[in-house]
Amino acid sequence: MSWQLMLTDPAGEPRPAIIPSLMFVGDKEGRAEEAISFYLSVFKDADPGTIHRYGANSAPDKEGHVMFADFMLEQQWFVAMDSAHEHNFGFNEAISLMVYCRDQKEIDYYWGKLSAVPEAEQCGWLKDKFGLSWQIVPERMDEMMATKDPERLKRVTEAFLPMKKFDLAELERAYAGK
Repeated sequence: MSWQLMLTDPAGEPRPAIIPSLMFVGDKEGRAEEAISFYLSVFKDADPGTIHRYGANSAPDKEGHVMFADFMLEQQWFVAMDSAHEHNFGFNEAISLMVYCRDQKEIDYYWGKLSAVPEAEQCGWLKDKFGLSWQIVPERMDEMMATKDPERLKRVTEAFLPMKKFDLAELERAYAGK
């Protein structure tokens, strides 16, 4: 994990002390703005923030690409940027964004919008078209996994392990022992 310090406009809209930052590098470089637009279209409670672009003479960064942008999804601020510098990293499963869903309809919606790499799907995890990992999880999952009943926990775990996208009805059946 790396950390970045940023100055914000004190007269502008407040930002939290910690904001996840997405750096688009390698074959994803130059796609930060596309990703922001995509995420803003997927989430219903979403707002664009500011965007600053690289100017001329920013080599190796390309003029017009995103130097810094922020945006909000479901009351959570994010930062995105492109970097044409050589990096020995990219998006991977070490970091994922978790989306809690009220019901199967929400699970299906986010899965349908975000999943782009079928071979990466497992236990509610998926990768989007930018390589970012997401977990699409029913809100009830926390309660199910916190049970003090070892048999219940075993049934739920055995039910979700072979799943790609979570089937909430099947998880509820396993939890209830049916």
